[in-house]
Amino acid sequence: MHSSPHAPRTHRRRPSRRIAVIAAAGVLAAGGGSLALAGTGNAAPAPHTSTAVAPKASGAGLADPHKKEIAMELVSSAENSSLDWKAQYKYIEDIGDGRGYTAGIIGFCSGTGDMLELVQHYTDMEPGNGLAKYLPALENVNGSDSHSGLGSAFVSAWKTAAKDTVFQQAQNDERDSVYFNPSVNQAKSDGLGTLGQFIYYDAIVMHGPGDDPVSFGGIRKTAMKKAKTPAQGGNETTYLNAFLDARKAAMKTEDAHDDTSRVDTEQRVFLNAGNLNLDPPLKWKTYGDSYQILTLP
Repeated sequence: MHSSPHAPRTHRRRPSRRIAVIAAAGVLAAGGGSLALAGTGNAAPAPHTSTAVAPKASGAGLADPHKKEIAMELVSSAENSSLDWKAQYKYIEDIGDGRGYTAGIIGFCSGTGDMLELVQHYTDMEPGNGLAKYLPALENVNGSDSHSGLGSAFVSAWKTAAKDTVFQQAQNDERDSVYFNPSVNQAKSDGLGTLGQFIYYDAIVMHGPGDDPVSFGGIRKTAMKKAKTPAQGGNETTYLNAFLDARKAAMKTEDAHDDTSRVDTEQRVFLNAGNLNLDPPLKWKTYGDSYQILTLP
């Protein structure tokens, strides 16, 4: 995941479970697409209010640009302590979770393969870019927390590349193809509406798309043992409560997930209010900070 390059992240304590994330995402669902995402990282005591404008054409559910913008802001409130998600292209640091560097709008990690995939995609789009020369090093450190061949020069190169709109688009593409599209497609297959699609997306962002018990696929399987999905003839609210229960249990198995407020005082709040379409006004808290989206972006 991602954090502010300007101030230490106090809220980014969870290690994202994204080993072999690219391959696992392909199992969940296909889907290209490209939009935008990012964030800043300074918490504030007063409620944060959204006035952002979403890009791109319309679509059903969370794929609708306005609802997608809401999703990006919701994730950013938990990951960046801000609704401004468009400042994280340049973010990069080692957050000490054993996954090397964490960077960019969705927290691409040098140790889990998705940062390598991103830089490869960027290089396909723009050969000779400032990060291309680090591809061999990224291949070598994949699967570890090593900085070998990277270091401060790579950090500087990342921040410089982040000013390039092509690199920004590459980050958007990877976010959508690996995280957003697979989770939304799976949610739609399960008969879930906009809120359910967001609940899946937030889960895959944090836990990764694998099938082990504390990854997205495993959490979904656990939930389905407790309740039927709407596609199976089940009640949507009942199923989503089961999913959030399963996710919270998974989060509590890791110290980095000890704060479950993004479930308790965000997603569960919307669900308990019956807001299955994720319509504003939305008011929630993550890590004790208050946020609100009063109108459709």
